[in-house]
Amino acid sequence: MELHRGRLIDHIQLVVADLRASRRFYEAVMDVLEIPLGGGAEAHFWYDELFVSSADSPEAMGKLTGRHHLAFQARDRATVDAFHRAGLAAGGTDNGAPGERTYHPGYYAAFLLDPDGNNIEAVHHGEATRSAPSVKISF
Repeated sequence: MELHRGRLIDHIQLVVADLRASRRFYEAVMDVLEIPLGGGAEAHFWYDELFVSSADSPEAMGKLTGRHHLAFQARDRATVDAFHRAGLAAGGTDNGAPGERTYHPGYYAAFLLDPDGNNIEAVHHGEATRSAPSVKISF
């Protein structure tokens, strides 16, 4: 088994009210971002660091999570645009159309609310060079 991790977050768990609606939404936006499904079962699914489960899953302990803001990296502006379109088509709600933001020069992002009201962002920070695409953990 292999995992790909960033430097700060090991994983994030969202406990959702409607797992089927959330899976439809996340499948659409992760496909655009080229992030493959890590796996899943009846009560959960995951993509790299993001773990999504139903409230009745053993991992959730019966409680829904609150509202969160998650920002996913996009390879370019066209991917941010495609993320927004795919998320809307898969049941997301517009929370900020694709465009430049004032956070820093080159910051181009789009925001969607997922079926549980989480603020989901795709962002391209402009031209940059990465030291590596991810950290690979094999076991």
